[in-house]
Amino acid sequence: MRKRKKLLGVFIGIITVLLLIDIIAGFYFYNLAIQRGQKDFLQDNEDLEVSAEAMKEFTEGGWREWVKNQDFEELELNSFDDLTLKGYLLEAEEPTNKLVVMAHGYLGNASQMGLYGQYYYEELGYSFFTADARGHGNSDGDYYGFGWHDRLDYVDWINKLIDKLGEDTEIVLHGLSMGAATVLMTSGEELPDNVKVVIADSPFTSVKELFAYQMTRMFHLPSFPVLDTTSLVSKAKAGYSFTEASALVQVKKAEVPILYIHGNADTFVPTEMTHELYDHTSSEAEMITIDGANHGEGFVTQKEKYIRTLNSFLDKNMD
Repeated sequence: MRKRKKLLGVFIGIITVLLLIDIIAGFYFYNLAIQRGQKDFLQDNEDLEVSAEAMKEFTEGGWREWVKNQDFEELELNSFDDLTLKGYLLEAEEPTNKLVVMAHGYLGNASQMGLYGQYYYEELGYSFFTADARGHGNSDGDYYGFGWHDRLDYVDWINKLIDKLGEDTEIVLHGLSMGAATVLMTSGEELPDNVKVVIADSPFTSVKELFAYQMTRMFHLPSFPVLDTTSLVSKAKAGYSFTEASALVQVKKAEVPILYIHGNADTFVPTEMTHELYDHTSSEAEMITIDGANHGEGFVTQKEKYIRTLNSFLDKNMD
């Protein structure tokens, strides 16, 4: 009897230690990925290495000076959870009812979407709007939403922009990486008819699937049980779980046409995720892959193909 009690005590002790380790790990990974702040773990990440051509364009491209020289109108939005979010509107030089609304990636900011916005503005004659996502840039927020709460922010931005620019405004939602997941999550909400198309460049299926992939690839750890615990921490601190933050679920409800774009050499967000999204999209959808392109670099490395596909999709679906 004494031996049995001793073994039981050892067993309970081991379970308690493992549980404490799991809880500590959950808070650690929440702070690592979700909590707002510098993310040193992404530095020197081989999966985020881009070609020299793309790096030069990202860091030295003329679009950066173009953004600085534009007279953007700063807009504010009070979110559903009382955050002040910042957006930036550049109305077209010639009268138009066409507007592109852009969403940036993880740890990015609104100005970075000028890489794409310049083309819409100068070549297509669109007005251009971009926003700092919650927790990014000049917007409030102490966590990164990975598109889930951001989808509601974008619904509010869309309505605000229609009120400002007119009821005949025709809107393109165009997002990159986390921004692509954002616009896909937005597509599953009840949207005004003004939203005509969605362009999703390098999206992920869900936060849970993305983190499970990254946990194995970057940290060489199984996703269970740490990822589930981290999800619980996220639900408590940021108000969303990794399971519910799903672009895959949202595109099954989408009614707006969606164009998917993904580099087939992307190891940070695997191309297979976009294939899965495309296969489950309820609305009209098209997909292209960019040969040899790593995460989010297709617009630079194969700009002609990117633009040709984009223009064809817009011509088909915009009034």
